[in-house]
Amino acid sequence: MLKRMLFSLALAASATVHADAASEAKVREAVKSLVPSAQIDSIMVSKLPGFHEVVLSGQVLYISSDGKYLVQGMVYDVAMKRDLTEEKKSTMRKAALAGVPKNRMITFAAKDEKHRVTVFTDIDCGYCRKLHQQIAEYNNLGITIDYLFFPRSGPNTPSFEKAITVWCSADKNKAFTEAKNGVEQEKKTCDNPISDDFALGQKVGVSGTPMIVAVDGSQIGGYVAPAQMLERLVAIDATASK
Repeated sequence: MLKRMLFSLALAASATVHADAASEAKVREAVKSLVPSAQIDSIMVSKLPGFHEVVLSGQVLYISSDGKYLVQGMVYDVAMKRDLTEEKKSTMRKAALAGVPKNRMITFAAKDEKHRVTVFTDIDCGYCRKLHQQIAEYNNLGITIDYLFFPRSGPNTPSFEKAITVWCSADKNKAFTEAKNGVEQEKKTCDNPISDDFALGQKVGVSGTPMIVAVDGSQIGGYVAPAQMLERLVAIDATASK
């Protein structure tokens, strides 16, 4: 009797594995039918019944397990009061940023650091400049800012070249601040991580700059004024400690 039960359970598990594999194949086929060149980062069963969660170039999509329907947007767990889509994106951002060494960032450190954020920035972005003009205020509130470059215009453009010039300067922080203030700088070149930064930004779904990411991977801006940023970071810490 016990052997028959175990055999039945094994058959059921095997059928489930085959069903999941078949569903994933349909989901993959659906993605490729829409975007043949798509690079799929991951596919997994979603908490949204009947759908698979697909990560595609930093974006989270939901495709029905039969491959017929695609949903793009927030999936919210009403009972738990949780944004499942943003939680997934936060996990992705945290993992991606964990692989970036600190010496690949330009850091403006707080003397009494209480919080730390990563900011994807563009030298020529207006709100990026506004944020950096207040860097002393962020630092005075105990917020350290690690900058990564995301020249929105892409490679081989003036903004991209400005980022390279800053990186290749003897004093990166000084050159960064001068560039943010619109100071024309002599063009410099060297081995640099700007292309890697740009690719990373695309991977984590940067769609505009500045993009501010907390240590837990959550996105807290867009431009956020110093006092408001502190409030959000304190709230994130409070949530994490529960």
